[in-house]
Amino acid sequence: MQHTYEKPGPKRGIALYSYSGEYGVSMNLEDCLKDMYDCGAHGIEILANSHIPSYPNLDEEWVTKWFTLLKKYDIVPAEYGHWIDSRLYKGRELSTLESVKMLERDIIIAHKLGFPVMRTKMGVIDDVNTPVSNWHEIIHEALPIAKEYQVKMCPELHMPTALKSKYVDDYMEFIMKENTQNFGFNVDFGTFQNVFESDFRLPGMPADGGPCSRPEDIIPILPYVYCCHAKFNYITEDFTEPTIPYEQLITILKEHNWDGYMLSEYEGPHKDEPGFVSEQLRRQHIMMKRILKEEE
Repeated sequence: MQHTYEKPGPKRGIALYSYSGEYGVSMNLEDCLKDMYDCGAHGIEILANSHIPSYPNLDEEWVTKWFTLLKKYDIVPAEYGHWIDSRLYKGRELSTLESVKMLERDIIIAHKLGFPVMRTKMGVIDDVNTPVSNWHEIIHEALPIAKEYQVKMCPELHMPTALKSKYVDDYMEFIMKENTQNFGFNVDFGTFQNVFESDFRLPGMPADGGPCSRPEDIIPILPYVYCCHAKFNYITEDFTEPTIPYEQLITILKEHNWDGYMLSEYEGPHKDEPGFVSEQLRRQHIMMKRILKEEE
């Protein structure tokens, strides 16, 4: 019997960032994976500097434990979150060569841990997430090793970035020019948020939330979207997310045969309240399972 998460189409997973209020306090890595298993989530995203104890090095004993836990809880590596820390040194940005070396290091780590997709967060120069000016050169130089290790580098498109923007157009132009499958997008569902009452506003979010993408705006870039952050602010007791049009979004992904993981990313309040996030994740996965019409 083929598992649901092995079939082509949108699949459900969880970003460990969701557990950030409890991780290392009341929950360890195995606790999080067990909670994911209980939600029926099978794809995982980790953040390199938060969830790999010896990062940027890899401890072989930890790597063995990593794969043992993945097998135990029937979970697959979906996305590896990392940063090109452009402001590592005070008073100057990293050079292109330094950035490429940092990126190559994480490509090798991602490959060793089984991740096919990387959420490649580059340094930005303003409040609307415009990347550093030499991002073209950095990614171009890293493409050969990304191809060698069979990983896809994906900057994250999230609020306040709208999908219809010069920012995204520049990335698309680069993809077309390089003719590459090793660079694409992680689309964060927060870019589609269309309700901004104070109860659902993320920290630092302006009153109107900034530009809002429409669900259909994702269609032109879908062939280059290799992962999605299933951002959510709150799931009600009747399993709905009142601020983001999940039904429309997931229906579009299904109708266009998008094949990838939607990774839960909870950014609402009460993250350090024991059990609160687990309940929110459980509700979200019931909601997504219903929209996907997954078989029991």
